[in-house]
Amino acid sequence: MKAFLILEDRTVFTGTSIGSTRDMISEIVFNTSMTGYLEVLTDPSYAGQAVVMTYPLIGNYGITPDMESKKAWPDGYIVRELSRMPSNFRCEGSIQDFLKAQDIPGIAGIDTRALTKILREKGTMNGMITTNENYDLDEIIPKLAAYTVGDVVSKVTCEEKYTIEGEGKKVALMDFGAKNNIAKSLNQRGCEVTIYPAHTSADEIIASKPDGIMLSNGPGDPADCKDIIREIKKLYDSEIPIFAICLGHQLMALATGATTHKLKYGHRGGNHPVKDLSNNRVYISSQNHGYVVDTDSIDKNIAAPAFTNVNDGTNEGLTYVGKNIFTVQFHPEACPGPQDSGYLFDRFIEMMGGNK
Repeated sequence: MKAFLILEDRTVFTGTSIGSTRDMISEIVFNTSMTGYLEVLTDPSYAGQAVVMTYPLIGNYGITPDMESKKAWPDGYIVRELSRMPSNFRCEGSIQDFLKAQDIPGIAGIDTRALTKILREKGTMNGMITTNENYDLDEIIPKLAAYTVGDVVSKVTCEEKYTIEGEGKKVALMDFGAKNNIAKSLNQRGCEVTIYPAHTSADEIIASKPDGIMLSNGPGDPADCKDIIREIKKLYDSEIPIFAICLGHQLMALATGATTHKLKYGHRGGNHPVKDLSNNRVYISSQNHGYVVDTDSIDKNIAAPAFTNVNDGTNEGLTYVGKNIFTVQFHPEACPGPQDSGYLFDRFIEMMGGNK
């Protein structure tokens, strides 16, 4: 079946329908990872977006037990070519069947290089995937212009708290769209991890007397999370050690007076170099974000830049003055490099006083 990708600038790509055949409108973003497509599909940070994979062949090892959450979150999926015969000893099915089961519309067979160039030159824009060959651009374009991502944190967070048992330090993980590997990375280091819904009050977190607090990744514009930001300010005022990733990093910055802005086309992929300013070492990082903290807005009496993006110089992490708090924009749990930045979890445990 034919499918069409229609962009806000009236560009139309024609390809083949994959997954669900329903119409979809979303923000179109691209990811430069060569592998890890299942992790991308199940990353809650993609809620409210449709993902273009720049690597030309997707699905060659099928669906494996590497999901970062219980379901897929992107609104749509866009690829050059889907592998027709996945091969891997861990393969549990094809990506085509997975997309159908998850009700995700997609399109294959288009020039994803040309599409990515458009998004890089003009910036991230909204788009539609449709199988309707009689589409009307004049009707569709206003709908694309009106689309907004909205409150997606409430959509992706857990409904109630739960605990992953451990013998070491007790960590409260705020779930703004947390990937499974964050809790797993802590639990593998002996921590007992309790995952809390995004709108849990700071008073409840503090009353549970955790040894440390993790602020997770998540989707959407951080400035829209006003209620959460107020609660994070209370967590900042406590003396509990805090480690934050991605959206959590941005929310902590906003809670302490800094500002954020939207990038032209974001950072999404498993190959982004970041420099640790404490030792001038460069690490390969996994990233998935469309917003960054404004470096010029950071009060030097509150926080100092800790990491920077080698490609464009944007902020990739902060350390907080006089506080046991550090935050990073990238994903140390996502096995980039493949273990380049895993040491940050060890740093967090040391900050909490270390496990037995």
